[in-house]
Amino acid sequence: MTTKIISSSQNQFIRQLVQLKDKSRERKKTGTFLIEGVREVSLALKGNYQVETILFYPELFPAEKLNDLVSETANAIEVSKEVYEKLAYRSTTEGLLAVAKSKDNHLSDLSFKNDNPLVLVAEAPEKPGNIGAILRTADAANVDAVIIANPKTDLYNPNIIRSSVGCVFTNQIATGSTSEIIEFLKTKSINIYAAILQESVDYHTQDFTKPTAIVVGTEATGLSQEWRKNATKNIIIPMQGEIDSMNVSVAAGILIFEAKRQRDFN
Repeated sequence: MTTKIISSSQNQFIRQLVQLKDKSRERKKTGTFLIEGVREVSLALKGNYQVETILFYPELFPAEKLNDLVSETANAIEVSKEVYEKLAYRSTTEGLLAVAKSKDNHLSDLSFKNDNPLVLVAEAPEKPGNIGAILRTADAANVDAVIIANPKTDLYNPNIIRSSVGCVFTNQIATGSTSEIIEFLKTKSINIYAAILQESVDYHTQDFTKPTAIVVGTEATGLSQEWRKNATKNIIIPMQGEIDSMNVSVAAGILIFEAKRQRDFN
């Protein structure tokens, strides 16, 4: 593997990577994004993401480790401490970064391993931390797909990668409009269970053992009326305190693992 060395943070390529890290527009324009951390890079490779360039700070990640991680075809760049600190969000990511190609995440690209999928849909999530937590839940439950409706943040935002601890690479993910997703689910004969307050029943009374999509919205606005009208059933998590909602990632976890519980005992 041929290795270059870049020691200046003013290097043109490094300045481009800073833009890639900081600006969604740059990620969309180039079709690439920056990954930080050994675990995250490893999961991206396992998820069949195309890694174009590896950058490493040798005091934290020795060059001899590179061949254990990536193929001979990837470009490898040794960077100085100054460059590494310019690009990295964290000081605990073992000195490794990578530039990878984005995936399109089209609904049409989703494929299910069996005819009884369990899908998690999140409508218009904005906070990267919530999206990351949802993706961690989805990975833990080994759902068949995560679908983001009307996304407000691009999936390759560094904060999503970080908060998902790389689960953005381990889940099968698609994005689309609410209308497109509803049509997709109906075409696939997947039952839609929308977490919504109106005209709803307790979530544990429903049968999630058949093809199922669990749909959650934001705490601020909930789900749009389109889901309410098209749901197989609207479901609710009974609240016993003073408030009527909970964090979207927590709600998603409760609902998804109820579906998993039913399926495991079915």
